[in-house]
Amino acid sequence: MAEVPNVPNERRWPWWLAGLAGCGFGAVAAFAVAPVSVSAPVEVRLVVEPLVLPVVTLSAAPSQPFVREERIQRGDTIAALLSRLKVDDPEAILAARSAREAKAVRNLVPGKIVRATTAPDGRLVSMRYLNGSELFMLDRTERGIELKEVPAQLETRVELRSAEIRSSLFAAAESVNLPDAVAIQLAEIFSGDVDFHKDLRKGDRFSVIYETLVHAGDTVRTGRILAAEFVNQGKTYQAVQFQHADGQWGYYGFDGKSLRKAFLRSPLEFSRVTSGFSMRFHPVLQQWRAHKGIDYGAPVGTRVRATSDGVVDIAGRQGGYGNLVVLRHQGKFTTWYGHLSGFGKGITKGRRVSQGETIGYVGMTGLATGPHLHYEFRINDVHQNPLRMALPEAPPIAPQLKRAFDERSLPLAERLASIRGLTVAALD
Repeated sequence: MAEVPNVPNERRWPWWLAGLAGCGFGAVAAFAVAPVSVSAPVEVRLVVEPLVLPVVTLSAAPSQPFVREERIQRGDTIAALLSRLKVDDPEAILAARSAREAKAVRNLVPGKIVRATTAPDGRLVSMRYLNGSELFMLDRTERGIELKEVPAQLETRVELRSAEIRSSLFAAAESVNLPDAVAIQLAEIFSGDVDFHKDLRKGDRFSVIYETLVHAGDTVRTGRILAAEFVNQGKTYQAVQFQHADGQWGYYGFDGKSLRKAFLRSPLEFSRVTSGFSMRFHPVLQQWRAHKGIDYGAPVGTRVRATSDGVVDIAGRQGGYGNLVVLRHQGKFTTWYGHLSGFGKGITKGRRVSQGETIGYVGMTGLATGPHLHYEFRINDVHQNPLRMALPEAPPIAPQLKRAFDERSLPLAERLASIRGLTVAALD
């Protein structure tokens, strides 16, 4: 506490009285500064000050090139496209039309972007058009107009998406601009645990981290899913991609267990079950009989995939099955695929196939009233219900690879956690 100076010939006030006095003076001061309503005229003046503008010199003949972009429209020709790009160059148009090697010019894909650089007089300097992973290039050189197609230099980007399912997986994917190809990958990754034909519920969620390949800012195609999470009926499934030293790769849980099953739950990517594993009234034979398989309704021509690695035991016409493929797996397991409209390329007896490989196409051959796939699963020739039986798992991450696996998976797990529960569409 500061000392009070000794001031002579002045009365000293007790400290408490001095404080009270201070409060009183403060109140007086507060009242003393109250505004007084006085109406005073305000002088308004208009002040105009000249501004000194810089001298701008315009070139009589501008030499800077112009860069323009146009989106290809349905029915476009190369001449119409170049016209919208403000190209006035008969030599370039003739060269583009007559280019035998330029398949991209003959196959203009609606929606794709074409970029052109032109001189001030309308002559074409260069043009770029990305068709798939091929870059079509047209350039004016000292030798004239040169055209060529080269593999595009693609940049890999990582994208994140998260959404809630309200009606279907594809509707949820579309709501956050997730490509269909990635949605299909997502279903394939978790198909050993989730039956996407009948297990999806409103309120299920997914989060996914995946690669896209871009060129000059345009997406060329989607890559692989790096990590994903799917919540189905309150149960959470997670996956992370891991590539081994020999180039083989697969998806594993964050605990290192493989998500790959010896058998896929379904031989179709997406469809609906029209007849289950039970007694039913046969629509053709008009009698009750055991239905020892699963019928999947799907349009004619839908790809049918092998549910496991195996060898083709039968590929041909077999009575009521119509066109039939039978695969043998690990000796005692067989899978049957009936009513096919046709067979996959090279599917003949003795051929070895891989899980997910296309072995045929949905049809309605044999005893069938509509297009569907009849699928059977047998163990030692005894029919089993493939929708209810426990499917064996593939080997987990080897102990010597666990450290490398953790170094890759932990950062991805953190990124999934950061978007969990959010509806997002993010780009790195």
